[in-house]
Amino acid sequence: MPLDSSDLGAIWLTFKLASLTTLILLVVGTPIALWLTHTRSWLKGPIGAVVALPLVLPPTVIGFYLLLLMGPHGYVGQLTQSLGLGTLTFSFAGLLAGSVVYSLPFVVQPLQNAFSAMGKRPLEVAATLRAGPWDTFFHVILPLAKPGYLTGAILGFAHTVGEFGVVLMIGGNIPDKTRVVSVQIFDHVESMAYEQAHWLAGIMLVFSFLVLLALYSSGKNKSVWS
Repeated sequence: MPLDSSDLGAIWLTFKLASLTTLILLVVGTPIALWLTHTRSWLKGPIGAVVALPLVLPPTVIGFYLLLLMGPHGYVGQLTQSLGLGTLTFSFAGLLAGSVVYSLPFVVQPLQNAFSAMGKRPLEVAATLRAGPWDTFFHVILPLAKPGYLTGAILGFAHTVGEFGVVLMIGGNIPDKTRVVSVQIFDHVESMAYEQAHWLAGIMLVFSFLVLLALYSSGKNKSVWS
């Protein structure tokens, strides 16, 4: 059998991690993208730069600082320990937190572009009709920004699936707990199990191609960032 139980476990863990990360990012990324789109605050530049940092920082740098932050001596680690939760490092919860940080710009930027393209006019019309914030969001913003949500969801999911440096730094390599597909491939190559590495790498290759095909097809050959 080309894939053994450890490979299947890594695939399931990766799918679970990517799904939860994408869901959290769509919820968290919406207010961030709305604020960045409409604010005139001087903080827009610095906050926008912080959100976009994962686009330029090496994953190991992000993973290293998150490891320190969530470790026993970090601010987050001390907080979770005081709550009786232990530390987030080398756990699925830690992987999830790191994935949310690492994939944040891949969801926020498509949403921000969609909100910018929508403009303020629909919001002003909704306000004149005395629509509440939730009505405005679900009946005006969400339908008009649907392409941005679709792009952000696909990119966020795919980017999480392809993580390596961040998940290895924070989660290590614990079977059925933190060992995702990218780490499993690394293990196969390190142990010279090239056939199994080929199968997993091939699955990742096909998945990546289908993601890009879906993005470019739905975007009608436009850039996924615009």
